[in-house]
Amino acid sequence: MENGVAVDVSRRLHGRAGGKRIHFDVNKVSEVPLRRRNSIRSLVKAMTVPQTTRFRRIKKGDIRPHMNAVKPYLTEEGKKVRLQFCFSMLEPSSLASEPIFKNMYNYVHIDEKWFLLSREVERYYLLPGEREPLRTCKSKRFIMKVMFLAAVARPRFDAFGNEEFSGKIGTFPFTFKEPAKRSSKNRVAGTLETKAITSITKEIMRSCLIDKVLPAIRAKWPHYDSTETIFIQQDNAKPHIQQLDSEFVQAARKDGFDIRLSFQPPNSLDLNVLDLGYFNSIQSLQHQEAPTTIDELVAAVEKSFENLSFQSLNEVFLSLQACMIEIMKVDGGNHYKQPHLGKNMLMTFLRIFRVIVRL
Repeated sequence: MENGVAVDVSRRLHGRAGGKRIHFDVNKVSEVPLRRRNSIRSLVKAMTVPQTTRFRRIKKGDIRPHMNAVKPYLTEEGKKVRLQFCFSMLEPSSLASEPIFKNMYNYVHIDEKWFLLSREVERYYLLPGEREPLRTCKSKRFIMKVMFLAAVARPRFDAFGNEEFSGKIGTFPFTFKEPAKRSSKNRVAGTLETKAITSITKEIMRSCLIDKVLPAIRAKWPHYDSTETIFIQQDNAKPHIQQLDSEFVQAARKDGFDIRLSFQPPNSLDLNVLDLGYFNSIQSLQHQEAPTTIDELVAAVEKSFENLSFQSLNEVFLSLQACMIEIMKVDGGNHYKQPHLGKNMLMTFLRIFRVIVRL
């Protein structure tokens, strides 16, 4: 309004208006070496095109950003082993017609991961005038951390999708109790403190498997399937014991169980469900607890492990099978894009299929 009179602010230009559109051949982007395409600034300099044009093309979808992670190097022998491993997970009776995967119910995946008390870079939400927090540490080596060993199997459901077995065997911290040598404002001398084991050896790993993992499997495994051979799949880390370790073999045969160790192919993080995303899910929940001591960190990780749904665990097993399909397509290599399935829809279809078959 101006002096009580309405002002017309509508555009007087009709049709196409404004500056002429800059001609840009998108296909020329592929001619620029990848090392010159790691930022918009370097790409603009290599192609002598305005930066705003690049932004518009990215927004339009003509150019897409891509985060490229370094993957493990695989030898030809390593690719062959990966291929054989994927083939071993197929039902032999289905190979002649349409191959299908085994149900993988008798495989327990184990792996280790460091969980940090605090990340190097944290994100906080502050008020406009609120003072930014100061966090100090001598170096990142001094950030407290604890290694955990997690063990999971594939969950089991009935025909209507109800849980029969969650698949969550357990998560086991590598810690020990030690009396405090001196008094402080937090505790008196002699108080038992939780300390992290910073160096994991074969003896420590053997003790964890025999004293913690095996009893947890025997306690939680479905009783109707306890006579089947159970395989504990592990990677090729140095602290891991061999398949025929005498102490482990003796302990694994107790109570009528037949539990054996098996190794996944070398340099194959994509063949373990814990590395495929389950550890990341646990860590995401753990950081929400904001622990300040090792005891709180252990409790937060164990709580996060228990709070993750068995449906999420089953979805990671579906992702594992999808990765195996891609591995077989590329002859055992790892140069493939990790597939993202509509797993919720797939699970609904499988549940309906089971009901129809039972009827």
